[in-house]
Amino acid sequence: MEELTQKLILWLKEKVTETGGKGVVVGMSGGVDSSVVAVLCQRAFPQNTLGVIMPCHSEELDEVHARMVADKFGINTVRIVLDGVFDVLLEEVRRSKLQISQSRIAEGNLKPRLRMIVLYYLANALNYLVVGASNRSELSVGYFTKYGDGGVDLMPLGNLVKREVKELAVYLGIPQEIIDKLPSAGLWKGQTDEGELGLTYAELDSYLKTGKAKEEIKKRVDSMMDKSRHKRLPPLLPPIE
Repeated sequence: MEELTQKLILWLKEKVTETGGKGVVVGMSGGVDSSVVAVLCQRAFPQNTLGVIMPCHSEELDEVHARMVADKFGINTVRIVLDGVFDVLLEEVRRSKLQISQSRIAEGNLKPRLRMIVLYYLANALNYLVVGASNRSELSVGYFTKYGDGGVDLMPLGNLVKREVKELAVYLGIPQEIIDKLPSAGLWKGQTDEGELGLTYAELDSYLKTGKAKEEIKKRVDSMMDKSRHKRLPPLLPPIE
């Protein structure tokens, strides 16, 4: 774990330096992934890491956990509340003359996209890079919001499955209650990752690492991979010379 930690810290330093950046900005959701990333960023840039806590009709416990990590590891943070912005934007969309039925997914995805806007505003103003917290498990099946939490410059956990992220969290000293709580993107009240995925992270991680799983798991994961392929690629261009 120490070797992995040092490799990730060195990689963060190299990539930021290559761009002429001064540091990094990271959204802190109170989850295990963002907590691990925030600590790695703090070790890479002790004086130039900014953690951003962005409640948007969020669970209060999420902010408590984010602050717990920030306090324990000495991470500089700023709090930007997005409740009002979210409400105004959604109201304006609903007032349009388009005949659109309400969609919990579409509305929920507004939250990470608003957070992305804030992160890039701060990054541009500070000459920082935006560091994301998506892991290999989520990226593989497209479990992230395109141009939301997927809209970042660097993804240090992108090659680690969820189980490996938790192991790294234990090594780094992330509070156990954060490691143990049910993973959630916080898109709506009561939402959980595994509930949306329709399978457990243990099942997904095992298939990604070994290629072996029950037939129904294979079919589900393969289908999600195919349908989300566009989310992992740059915008498609027509084949015109």
